[in-house]
Amino acid sequence: MAMGYDPAGFSVGLPRTPTLVTFTGAVGKAFNFPLRLIIAACVRLRIHPNILTFTGVLINIWAGWHLAHGEFHTAFWIMLGANVFDFIDGKVAMETGKMSKFGGFWDSVIDRFSDLALSVGLICLYSSLGRTDYVLITSIAMVFATMTSYTRARAESLIPRCKVGFMERPERIVLFMIGAVTNRMAAVMWVIGVLSIVTVINRIQYTYLELNNRPQPRRSGVIGFFVRAFYWTDERATLPYDLWVIAILAFVWLTPPDWLGDPTAAGHPGLLQYLGGR
Repeated sequence: MAMGYDPAGFSVGLPRTPTLVTFTGAVGKAFNFPLRLIIAACVRLRIHPNILTFTGVLINIWAGWHLAHGEFHTAFWIMLGANVFDFIDGKVAMETGKMSKFGGFWDSVIDRFSDLALSVGLICLYSSLGRTDYVLITSIAMVFATMTSYTRARAESLIPRCKVGFMERPERIVLFMIGAVTNRMAAVMWVIGVLSIVTVINRIQYTYLELNNRPQPRRSGVIGFFVRAFYWTDERATLPYDLWVIAILAFVWLTPPDWLGDPTAAGHPGLLQYLGGR
């Protein structure tokens, strides 16, 4: 599945139409117009969607190289360009009538290479800085990000659908770009790592319950509030999704880098310190 695209529409950038205007829905609509212009151009030029997919991974490898050299701002702009291809390939396939089983397989495989290219770039950077702790943290995040995709693919060979858990690929890519452009990559790695672990556990639990015909956890009451937050089943561009996004951004931007031992931003004030005049 192309990043940001599924049969129901674009997940990020072109979200499903929510019942009310949300923060993430508004952001998606802001990107809707330029993306559709690019899609129209690709359709008019008859560019094969598989070529778009492959172009995206090549550009992400380039971004990974810049991450490995600590050139975060450059990497951000390259990732932004790469993921335009990732957003549009599925829609171009649909509009040109070139959707195929191989195309879906190709897209999923190439997406894994794109993810790994960025993570390996960061691992190389942290290794060169002698930061074994963040080599480990990034490696754990990379492993569980990969397992997030694998658990869903394996589960859906046994049950019709296994789309639970918050930290999917679009969220990871957007977080990578936020970490790069704001030099808060350490906080981003913590978020991706922890929530990817939670997502894998969610998918194992969901599959176990479905295969054994057991009820899913209740989402009502006080306990249900925590179930809803950490056993994620809500759609994107909804109010609960916005609340999670705001919480994540608050952690990334408010936490002083020194608290996390950030290898590239240590000594720089976090937003909390700015607000406190320190």
